[in-house]
Amino acid sequence: MASLYIGLMSGTSMDGVDAVLARFADDNRGIELLGHQHAPFEYALRQLLLGLNTPGANELHHAALAANALATAYAEVAASLLQTTGLSHHEICAIGAHGQTVRHQPGLYDATGYTIQLLNGARLAELCAINVICDFRSRDVAAGGQGAPLVPAFHQALFGRAGRATAVLNIGGIANLTLLTATGGVGGFDCGPGNVLLDIWCQQHCGTDYDDNGDWSAGGEVDGLLLSTMLGEAYFNRALPKSTGRDLFNRGWLQRQLESSSDSAGLSPRNVQATLAALTAKSIADALTRYLPEADELLVCGGGALNKDLCRRLQTYLPGIRVRTTTAAGMLPMQVEAAAFAWLAHCFVNRWPGNCSAVTGAQGNRILGCQYPA
Repeated sequence: MASLYIGLMSGTSMDGVDAVLARFADDNRGIELLGHQHAPFEYALRQLLLGLNTPGANELHHAALAANALATAYAEVAASLLQTTGLSHHEICAIGAHGQTVRHQPGLYDATGYTIQLLNGARLAELCAINVICDFRSRDVAAGGQGAPLVPAFHQALFGRAGRATAVLNIGGIANLTLLTATGGVGGFDCGPGNVLLDIWCQQHCGTDYDDNGDWSAGGEVDGLLLSTMLGEAYFNRALPKSTGRDLFNRGWLQRQLESSSDSAGLSPRNVQATLAALTAKSIADALTRYLPEADELLVCGGGALNKDLCRRLQTYLPGIRVRTTTAAGMLPMQVEAAAFAWLAHCFVNRWPGNCSAVTGAQGNRILGCQYPA
């Protein structure tokens, strides 16, 4: 027997929704992807979500409306996915929906903290007539964990290889590493900025949402002093477990780094972009070298896997490791994270733990998510 699930993912880059239709065997061995769809966010929704990453007026009202709008956007891409695959909603066991992270503060303020992934799960269930499972991170945080990253257990099931140490890198807005040891051990953490600072700078100076292929950064020169200043961020040396987001790496953080670097005033915007690309690549390489020095391969997924300049810099900083995208391991880079949330929904339905407490720091492995029945 096998079960069909839809996975819906919108990440820190806030560029849109990726959806996959996945088939899982009931024993959880193997995954078959039957379809993939991507839908960009409408401008108004993206601006609303971006605004909710920082304190502002009437936040509760705006957050509620954003959750409704996000449910509509999710439902539309799910419907498109079903149409292209020729399947009915009656055939789908459940939707695993990530929601949109707008605040991530685990362990802070009251020793528990919180993480907020906006989504009106009830509305999504109404619109799709499919069971919806969402809010995956909160249970891990309630158990004392970071609530992130949640994908290492899925990465192990998908990419783990007995006798070989492999790292899996997702470069969304934030970059997170999964460490798969040769003996079957699993580790992982958010290592720092992925595309978020690159996108912010590109939007400010080029008027485009992102640096396509990294062409703009590839033509710039890295400023060593600014790079050193940014690498002095305390987060990079924080002990594990750890996770981060736009709460830390945002426009304000970038502005402060530029003001702290004595020669930044004379830098061209393109050279700043090249330095930001070097920051992402160097912070990832440093983390991998520190925590899994025996790795012989780095598999890259997420939007950053499509940035040729960023991947080139990663290979330069990691000369002894083969850097390639997850396509080489059987899954396209833009499908992996959505597939992970289909897998988490599959775990919830079968009452299997979805987190890896060794990664998040939770008191134990937990069943993640909450369900809105069809």
